Amino acid sequence: QVQLVESGGGLVQAGGSLRLSCAASGSIFSIFTVGWYRQAPGKQRELVAGITSGGSTNYADSVKGRFTISRDNAKKAVYLQMNSLKPDDTAVYYCNMNRWPNNYWGQGTQVTVSA
Repeated sequence: QVQLVESGGGLVQAGGSLRLSCAASGSIFSIFTVGWYRQAPGKQRELVAGITSGGSTNYADSVKGRFTISRDNAKKAVYLQMNSLKPDDTAVYYCNMNRWPNNYWGQGTQVTVSA
């Protein structure tokens, strides 16, 4: 059974930085595409950033140039470095592992950016 545990969320002022971490257990992590999604109140969950097993990355337009996703397969971990945070980045951030037909989610970590 795969488990994903996020950490690193919190309250930060606009312009500040946070680093989210996600630790995985129970599967061959390296073959999965992993990513970060977020869901703000009243909005749909959206992809923030993803990284494939080969290391290719993609980002939502709203975070390009500010956020960086990385992975450490030896530690079964994925990270999201978030810089120049804005109040619009406020959301619950979720870690995801995906390789068809399997799709796994973490429990989420709250990120709140104050103006």
